[in-house]
Amino acid sequence: MKTLTAVLFVLGLCPALGFAQDDNSEMTKVKEQELEEVRERISDLKQSMDRRAAERDRITGELQAAEVIISEKRLHLQELEKQRRYSEKKKADLDQKLKAREAELETETSLLEDQVVAAYSTGGQERLKLLLNQLDPAALGRQLAYYRYFSEYRSRNIEAVNTHISELRQLRAQVAEEENRLAGLTRERFVELTELGAAQEKRQQLLVSLKSRIAEEGSEIQRLAAQEQDLSRLIAELGSILADYPIRSEEPFSELKGRLTWPVAGGLVHDFGQPRAGGLKWNGVVLTAPRGREVRSVYHGRVVFADWLSGLGLLVIVDHGEGFMTLYGYNETLLKATGDWVAPGDVIATVGDSGGQSQSGLYFEIRQGTTPVNPRRWITRNPRS
Repeated sequence: MKTLTAVLFVLGLCPALGFAQDDNSEMTKVKEQELEEVRERISDLKQSMDRRAAERDRITGELQAAEVIISEKRLHLQELEKQRRYSEKKKADLDQKLKAREAELETETSLLEDQVVAAYSTGGQERLKLLLNQLDPAALGRQLAYYRYFSEYRSRNIEAVNTHISELRQLRAQVAEEENRLAGLTRERFVELTELGAAQEKRQQLLVSLKSRIAEEGSEIQRLAAQEQDLSRLIAELGSILADYPIRSEEPFSELKGRLTWPVAGGLVHDFGQPRAGGLKWNGVVLTAPRGREVRSVYHGRVVFADWLSGLGLLVIVDHGEGFMTLYGYNETLLKATGDWVAPGDVIATVGDSGGQSQSGLYFEIRQGTTPVNPRRWITRNPRS
């Protein structure tokens, strides 16, 4: 059809409406291709940063690998838990149906037994005896009708019993299937937990090695400075890559100052502008929160980065337009991917301690261009519990 449309257009026979539809389709394809190219450029940028970080520090590269594995295992375990709850509910419903069908079968069987006993008590030739007894024709008709109804009722009981037996057979097969599924999920969960434990042990060993090396070399300041340079370069590169893809929403981000909601409920551990080692300062805030708590986007935007970054661990960056971006770091898991659109309150990650942190929490930052701004001037509302 596309080929035919193109031919008609060349011949000047394509109607205006058809041309407009084809033109819109082509524009959509072009946009999709451009967005895919953007994703590839962001991916290339991340790989370049990973190579430089690995050249600077082998332990950081290994820490990234361990924490990414931990994140994947936790996501898989969450999915297994969801499947387990669904399977257990399904099995409970099947068990209830099975119990009800067994009770119905018992009732139908009891009725059928009574009918068989009654039929046996009157003898096996009821109709023939009635005919030979020379009863009044009217009375004989009533008796024959009674036996006909009795016979039909008995047949229906037999059919009901057979139906219940068939249903019980199917229900028992379904229950057995769910039991096998639950057993399989249990085995898979055990394997995932074992691998998660190994990854966590590896991470702990790397953190001990990293602290030991920092203590020996006194390289904490250089490490923090390098991480800040990496983040600044990432923000600048993302801004350059996405310059041709503006974000539009009902209300510009610049007009929301003082009206936004914190991405997670938690206590303040480090505040914007507080000093760090070597004269460096915090460019964002760190909120303490339990592992696994949901992290939510503060406003409309598009996810432009969802990956691991040295110093910030599993990081989500959301572009809100006008040069504004929000950063969410230290996460345990990432629930959005590069290119995803988000709305205020959408869950984008879960709280963790990635990036080599000693306790779980969320690092949150707002940038206008490459300049960090104080989040507490923009965000004043506490999330609902």
